Amino acid sequence: MSSQTRKLQLEGAAGAIEAVRDEPAADQPARGVAIITHPHPLFGGTMDNKVVQTLARAFVQCGWSAVRFNFRGVGASAGVHDEGRGETEDLLALVEQVAPTGPLALAGFSFGSFVASRALQALWSARAIEKIVFVGTAVARLDVPELPLQAHERTLIIHGEQDDTVALTAVLDWARPQSLPVTVIPGGGHFFHGQLPLLKNLVVRHLRS
Repeated sequence: MSSQTRKLQLEGAAGAIEAVRDEPAADQPARGVAIITHPHPLFGGTMDNKVVQTLARAFVQCGWSAVRFNFRGVGASAGVHDEGRGETEDLLALVEQVAPTGPLALAGFSFGSFVASRALQALWSARAIEKIVFVGTAVARLDVPELPLQAHERTLIIHGEQDDTVALTAVLDWARPQSLPVTVIPGGGHFFHGQLPLLKNLVVRHLRS
């Protein structure tokens, strides 16, 4: 664990939530708080997933405090998997605890993007969300809501060309009615093996725009 990373014990509707907070360098005041959600817990997804960690590093590099947490039933987080409903409640509870005010960003990978999109809907009318990043958006098996029109310019959607978990065509079918751009990584699979530096650079470019 680096000197800029610390463990958090937070509370959700089902009990304790295990989380970590990655901070920018001590001489760099945080721009705000980014909460990053992990892939499907029933298929091994945790806050230590490499894509999730890559997203956290990108946010920290750009001056954000990045919070990753384990969904209910994963690691030391209490409760059991709730198909996105309880997970969304937990994400909203985290916002209240780690970012009750100030700039907020949401990012999610795969199932995590589904949870983050639901939280975005709940928060949007009452809270400004400065940056949104969805990677491997899980539209093939889950009903990911459309994004608010005003959120489009703040949003980066990244997908692998050869993703065999969520087909690129499914993401384009979701994005097309919204006129929402999708950034495609040529040859990329769902977990972006060998392409995490490129993924990070794309996120950094978005955060600095």
